[in-house]
Amino acid sequence: MKILVLGIGQSLRGDDAAGLEAVRLWREKFPETAGGVQVELSELPGLALLDLLERMDAAILVDAVQSSASAGTVICLSPDELASFTPEAGSAHGWGVAETLQLGRSMYPSLAKCRVTLIGIVGKDFRLGAGLSPEVREALAGAVERIEKEVQNLL
Repeated sequence: MKILVLGIGQSLRGDDAAGLEAVRLWREKFPETAGGVQVELSELPGLALLDLLERMDAAILVDAVQSSASAGTVICLSPDELASFTPEAGSAHGWGVAETLQLGRSMYPSLAKCRVTLIGIVGKDFRLGAGLSPEVREALAGAVERIEKEVQNLL
């Protein structure tokens, strides 16, 4: 099974770097698992996300999200739940993962075979030049464990 673990975020925008940092930490903590899957980090994947997913059986996307939930909350959305992921609780990048996936599946039916799960870390501060907020930094350990659990479930 071809599995992608993708950390998404902007490293210079505070909590938006949460997805990047969580995947880096997961790769360090679980090198054996990470060695058996494709691991990528992307500052702004946009439509390039579709190219990354094209030949995959499954993908775990890790990204900062905006939500009414408390900062640092780790959420996991299944493929079905991603379809209902609204802009009010969406990616910190504006045009987000859910919208890109919907567009991609309508344009490329072959993408329907890729099972996509989103692990979102609710952010607090997305200002340019800010570092990770204490709430998000504290949540990274839980996000790392969730990534490992999702990968192991797929393997």
